[in-house]
Amino acid sequence: MKEPKKEPNLNGRLTQIVDELVRRGLTLTQARREFERQFIVAALRSNGGNLCRSARSLGVHRNTLRNKVSDLGIGVDDAKTSTRRRARERYARA
Repeated sequence: MKEPKKEPNLNGRLTQIVDELVRRGLTLTQARREFERQFIVAALRSNGGNLCRSARSLGVHRNTLRNKVSDLGIGVDDAKTSTRRRARERYARA
């Protein structure tokens, strides 16, 4: 009997991503900026675009998050839109 393929754990997946970024020639600064951007966007999405709740979940002050959002060019409204879209999709499936 064939064993099901195991999914790599978080560390394994992260290693794969880092290897890919290195192969593509990204600098540490570029990789760090993109990771931080993606992490913040995910937190905003999970909190409906609410900066205060997102900052709390990330463990930073809301002003720090506001500055990061501005510096990284993140649109808070985009996070709200995608949350609304997911809610509509869930409702449509029900």
